[in-house]
Amino acid sequence: MRQILWGLFKKVVIADNCAVYVNDIFANHTDLNSSTLILGAVLFAFQIYGDFSGYSDIAIGIAKLFGFNLMQNFAFPYFSRDVAEFWRRWHISLSTWFRDYLYIPMGGSRGSIRLKIRNTFIIFLVSGFWHGANWTFLIWGLLHATYYLPLMLFDRNRNNLNFKENNTIRSHFEDLLKILFTFSITTFAWIFFRAENLNHALEYIKHIFSLTIIDKPEILPVQLIIIISIFIVFEWFNRHKEHVFSDLQNKYSTPLRWLLYYIIIYSIVFLGDEKQEFIYFQF
Repeated sequence: MRQILWGLFKKVVIADNCAVYVNDIFANHTDLNSSTLILGAVLFAFQIYGDFSGYSDIAIGIAKLFGFNLMQNFAFPYFSRDVAEFWRRWHISLSTWFRDYLYIPMGGSRGSIRLKIRNTFIIFLVSGFWHGANWTFLIWGLLHATYYLPLMLFDRNRNNLNFKENNTIRSHFEDLLKILFTFSITTFAWIFFRAENLNHALEYIKHIFSLTIIDKPEILPVQLIIIISIFIVFEWFNRHKEHVFSDLQNKYSTPLRWLLYYIIIYSIVFLGDEKQEFIYFQF
């Protein structure tokens, strides 16, 4: 029930509220300044994460009620320190299937450099094509292949297998920079995923790279940004677990736990007015 509750919060409060602003910004990208378009891309990154990981948490939680233990499908991917780690944490069921039934049978990362490059591009292009026969999805897959390739060629794609508790400020700072960089390039690729077509994506990106980047965003949902910030903090301090609420009974007293549950339920009821269908229904 705790996992279902957290999944509902991610879908109804985070994803659905982000969708309202994302739809507006992407539909009117030619009339908005650069900083607003960047905000739109970031909000879409949280929309698709809240939408799909929220659905996964709901499904996994419901399965547990009937005695079925499904695999974890999202493992806090936006805290990844490189793209290879991102793909080990994002849509784990799909990426695992592609790895076991396509990438490894083709030879995986074994063989010559030419075969490694070929296999990498095939796996990511197929991942893009799986989402739809649209150039935007293929470019999205191509971008991730380009991000991933240097890590594989320099044998750095398995540098970040697990979250570690670093003891130095320098280590924390270095990890933070890596996380921000990985999130930035992933969010850039999401623009193609969200755009209606290739021209839409290219126009959106062209308007991002303008002098208006220093201007204040014309659309600024302060309440939603505060909610997302709190959401990030919750996920960060629970990133070693299956989901945020997985061991609350071991950390907090009963009154504190129930206070938290009621706050989440209140948020779902009173901040969940913007009902949006699940993004992955179209796939």
